[in-house]
Amino acid sequence: MRKLVLLAALFSPLAMAQAIIVAPHSLMRLPGNSSVLQVERLEVADYGTLLIPAGIDDVKIGELVLGHEARIAIVPGVQAFNMVVLHGEFGTGSQITARGAPGTFEKPARPGRNLTLRLQSLNAEELSIDARGGAGSPGYAGLDGGTGEDPGCTWGQAGRGYNGDSGGNGHDGAAGAQVRLELPQSYPAERIKVNVAGGAAGKAGEGGKAGKGGASKGCVVYRAEGGKAGRQGEPGLPGAPGPAGALILQRL
Repeated sequence: MRKLVLLAALFSPLAMAQAIIVAPHSLMRLPGNSSVLQVERLEVADYGTLLIPAGIDDVKIGELVLGHEARIAIVPGVQAFNMVVLHGEFGTGSQITARGAPGTFEKPARPGRNLTLRLQSLNAEELSIDARGGAGSPGYAGLDGGTGEDPGCTWGQAGRGYNGDSGGNGHDGAAGAQVRLELPQSYPAERIKVNVAGGAAGKAGEGGKAGKGGASKGCVVYRAEGGKAGRQGEPGLPGAPGPAGALILQRL
């Protein structure tokens, strides 16, 4: 019955719940029907992961507990993400990620999701946030050249191999996120680890291999020479790395 009440709350326009608990070594994805979530206690146990979809952009939490190597993964989205936590207890190796998505041959890389995180009080050996941009996709490989035509004994000349196609250019990496942290004055700056690097550049596509010349052939009167190989295709150009994001730190 309690689970049904929680699910009904999460699917309401303003999602509210008393507690959300992610079991150890498991993954839970929040429903994205509401853009706002309020929860009294959110716990992600050791090695667990909570996935927050792109449709949610405002989360308010009374108590946030992250176990050892626990993760909160925020899916890339157009809207900036805002999280307010009254009290946080973060285990060793825990992390909040808002990384961009890597590019594909059809879609460009996506930037890290802009993030504002306010922690009224925090007990953690380290606050780790990964908001890097997505990596650019590599260029496509050029097609290999075809094999030249074999000679005949009547014309006696083998065809030259065809040239390989040039490789495609790599695509650019996406930008790192703009991250704003609002933390207690007492939390040590050396424990704050935020990565807002731009996404890696896509690698250049390799050129296609040179086609082989037509094979030599022995005839009654003479031997027909084999054809010359074609040329190797030129590699493409690498993409550019994405620009770095920025971190703004405000003390409460």
